Amino acid sequence: MEKRLEGKVAIVMGAGSIGPGWGIGKAIAVQFARHGARVVCADINEAAARETADRIRGEGGDALAIRADVTQAAEIEAVVQTASERYGRIDVLTNNVGIVSTGCVVETSEAEWDRVFAINLKSCFLAMKNVIPLMQQQGGGSIINISSVASIRDSGVQYVTYSASKAAMNHMTRTTAARYARDKVRVNAILPGLMKTPLVEQTTGMAVEYAGGDVEAMWRKRDQQVPMGHMGDAWDVAHAAVFLASDESRYITGIELPVDGGITIKFA
Repeated sequence: MEKRLEGKVAIVMGAGSIGPGWGIGKAIAVQFARHGARVVCADINEAAARETADRIRGEGGDALAIRADVTQAAEIEAVVQTASERYGRIDVLTNNVGIVSTGCVVETSEAEWDRVFAINLKSCFLAMKNVIPLMQQQGGGSIINISSVASIRDSGVQYVTYSASKAAMNHMTRTTAARYARDKVRVNAILPGLMKTPLVEQTTGMAVEYAGGDVEAMWRKRDQQVPMGHMGDAWDVAHAAVFLASDESRYITGIELPVDGGITIKFA
């Protein structure tokens, strides 16, 4: 395999998988390592972070697992400091932490609104706040924020906190990209479409919204929504992340890249 990230150091926030299989953060971390990056795997679930790091080391790569609650500034600072001290630089930051909470405006409590925004959006803000000064000092870097097509389209699923937090992430991506473009700090967002991942499977409200709680029926319905005829998986997002992390995308910043099988062409 061509080592497109040889010599780079990457932090993946949310590098663990919530359940068996391949979550997006886990796939991104492993794919970064396969392309030559040294990877810091951060997750609130320390065992999940270790599993990802162990997988990387088992394939001959270099990885470090760190437990971190990314809604807490001190813990974000600790991740960045540890990565910098261990590897001497940070070339890539991927903000993949996120949760899905179903409910429309009327049904959602204020506490749930605050919780989802802290996890989905504040975490991204804190990570960029701490990493960007280091990237400026070293002459550049790539930040990849994992958003969602729900940020730009109504999917029919009622999850106002998720869609609103991801929409805010998109604009924070654009404005941050504009501010730091001259420092060669690139900031882009990936918008996954309907993905078959452990997070979706274990978010009870999703199956209820789609198919009255029937997970298999939910999978079939989601497949039918996609113009290509099937959902994507974590690896589809990971391949896009490798491109945005690599020097091949050195002239790309401030974009929202849908990885969605064409669903944003027509959400049906």
